[in-house]
Amino acid sequence: MDGRDLVRAVQSVGVVGSAQGLRSVRAAWRRRRTDASGLPRRSGERARVPGPVTGVEPGPGGGVVRFARSRLQVTVTGGGAVFWGWDGAGAQPSYAVAGAGPEPDPRAVLEPDTKGGWRVVSERVTVVVSRHGAVEVCTPGGVVLRRDLPPRWWAPESGGEARWVQRSEVAADARFFGLGGRASGPRLRDGAYRLWNTDPGGSFGPGDDPLSLTMPVQMVVADSGTHLVFHDNTWDGTVTLREGEEGAGSGHDRPGGCEVRMSGGPLRCWVVVGTPARVLGAWAALTGAPAVPPSWALGYQHARWGFGSAAEVRRVVAGYRERGLPLDAIHLDIDHYDGHRVFTVDRERFPGLPELAAELADGGVRLVSIVDPAVKADPATGLYASGKAADAFVRDRRGREVRGVVWPGESVFPDFTSPEVRRWWGDQYEERLAQGFEGFWHDMNEPVSFAAFGDPTLPRSARHALDGRGGDHREAHNVYGLCMARAGYEGLRQLRPDVRPFLFSRSGWAGLQRYGGTWSGDVATGWSGLRASLSLVLGLGLCGVPYSGPDVGGFDGTPTPELYVRWLQLASYLPLFRTHSALRAGRREPWEFGAAVLEHARVALDERRRLGPYFVTLAHLAHATGAPYVRPLWWSSPEDRALRDCEDAFLLGEALLVAPVLEHGADRRAVRLPRGRWYDAVSGAVHEGPGQVLLDAPLSRIPVLVRAGAVLPVRGEDGSVELEAWAPARGRTGGGLVVRDAGDGWEHAEIERYTTRWAGDEVVVERESGEGPVVVRDSVRVRGVVVS
Repeated sequence: MDGRDLVRAVQSVGVVGSAQGLRSVRAAWRRRRTDASGLPRRSGERARVPGPVTGVEPGPGGGVVRFARSRLQVTVTGGGAVFWGWDGAGAQPSYAVAGAGPEPDPRAVLEPDTKGGWRVVSERVTVVVSRHGAVEVCTPGGVVLRRDLPPRWWAPESGGEARWVQRSEVAADARFFGLGGRASGPRLRDGAYRLWNTDPGGSFGPGDDPLSLTMPVQMVVADSGTHLVFHDNTWDGTVTLREGEEGAGSGHDRPGGCEVRMSGGPLRCWVVVGTPARVLGAWAALTGAPAVPPSWALGYQHARWGFGSAAEVRRVVAGYRERGLPLDAIHLDIDHYDGHRVFTVDRERFPGLPELAAELADGGVRLVSIVDPAVKADPATGLYASGKAADAFVRDRRGREVRGVVWPGESVFPDFTSPEVRRWWGDQYEERLAQGFEGFWHDMNEPVSFAAFGDPTLPRSARHALDGRGGDHREAHNVYGLCMARAGYEGLRQLRPDVRPFLFSRSGWAGLQRYGGTWSGDVATGWSGLRASLSLVLGLGLCGVPYSGPDVGGFDGTPTPELYVRWLQLASYLPLFRTHSALRAGRREPWEFGAAVLEHARVALDERRRLGPYFVTLAHLAHATGAPYVRPLWWSSPEDRALRDCEDAFLLGEALLVAPVLEHGADRRAVRLPRGRWYDAVSGAVHEGPGQVLLDAPLSRIPVLVRAGAVLPVRGEDGSVELEAWAPARGRTGGGLVVRDAGDGWEHAEIERYTTRWAGDEVVVERESGEGPVVVRDSVRVRGVVVS
């Protein structure tokens, strides 16, 4: 224990409170002692590189290239994704890859390369392996998208996991995105990014890293093309990025660089190339289609840590109703638990919770429950006794339960990497459903164990089932939240097979989208927190997790009226639209900020309600295609360098361009436009892209533009779905996709395809059908027809 640890321990006792603070000090010491005795000691290490190539073994989709000191498997799948793995690492087992994974491409051929190596040639991609183990991924035309240099391993002489490093080169103009939820994005600058899901221990801003949801998934965008790279390894690691420089030195480009360092685990990788849409479509096919939330979860939701009682919940809901403000859900935080114990209810403060839930549902408001993984280690409680009987809790190398400190006090932690434990945990949601909850919010699942110093999580030596393989927390940590989400999702599927589950999780890993979404975590109240909110949503969408959003207003403190309005306006165009705040933070109800703010909030909430059918469409399209609801401006034009560097605006689907106000006092802002014609959604003013325009942004609204020719489904005044069609430019056509709400079950949702075109002085909207295009006139509102 060094001096800094001692200071943290003293601070923990003083700040957290004597009892909880002392527990956190003891927990930190206990974790340190457990790891000191439970982790293998690393002796001298031997470095290794692959060495020269010695032969090949052709196989489906590619084959194995043998080197003097290693072997490399290369496979191109039928969908064009590339897999490579060193030292016998295969595509399975994997927590990211859905099912058995894609089939190899039977037409891919392994053949000698002219420089002494080998290459796998397929229709969509070529993979070149040099004679010393460098791997190049190229377009069919031979353009190199990335070059992974020969890896290096360091294996302990006494045996055990080898750590490794993989360095790569990309084009000098390339830009990096992704790596999970990063507050400093969405474009990732030069620097090191840790791959270890971490509770920041308080509210965070753009300078804080890592956060709760990291994943080794990068989207790389360059003039030469776009590709996604995924290092399928759950261990603690670091990705170091370096942007390239064009014309560096004597007129030569310096390529961009990426270095991945892992403390153990397999060296295996997936690469997908193509347009951004094709890349994320293939990624969804590989890791699973994004779950479709129920339609009410695409509306406005209100949460607070500290409602405190059923009476307060009723008061808040009544406040929305009396003011005519839309509200779709209320979230209950840990204060509704009995003694902070999961799957319980404080019956003094929340008597008759099922009746409250039914009362709210009659008014169109659903109830959502927080669910924490930690279980109070109290033999007198039913959940602990049940889990102990099921051998559900994480143990150390000596077979003792691993204990930590969380909100209920001394706690144990279910091992969600065990199928039996996932089934046991999934059964517990029956209690939540009986209380009337219809949605679930997973928190503290990095997992968190309070500690006065050191890493606030489980000991790295803690043992996990890892689905029958066995291992420790070094390998299981990053997938703990993912496996918890799976447990909850599969349990809900069993308990309510006719209803789509609604679940979002603070922590997770690649593949989380199969079970639900995520949210920002405890983002700081301030303009930097507002900017970080957008960064997180954009970055997560490019990693295949399309449903996310921030705590509107920030988690801590009290936002100014201006900041609150701007945050609400931004979030009204994000998938998860939820206010939330800490126990001692300022309130987040719109009327708490005065009459003027209330009216601005009404505009934002009403517009979200009006766009509800469009969000339903985007949710179903995300499931079908992998495309995120929220997309960077370069989505359809990745070759536009100006758009690649634009981080303060976004596309919502194909139709809308949203330009939030992210700075104090701004009432105008510059907006970079992709190519084409764009209409101001309010005034109908016309702007032509590509280029930059300066738009008014009064406190009452943020700039929102509509793509010419777009067809959007919107909610009419009577609640029915109407089509809002915007005129295409003269001589051009447009269109849009519409998916109508088929309910919150598993009914098939048909995709309707519409086109817009000029017919004389009239804009005609047609729907595609099996018998050809059919003109649609009912429930259609055409805008932009005065433009010639």
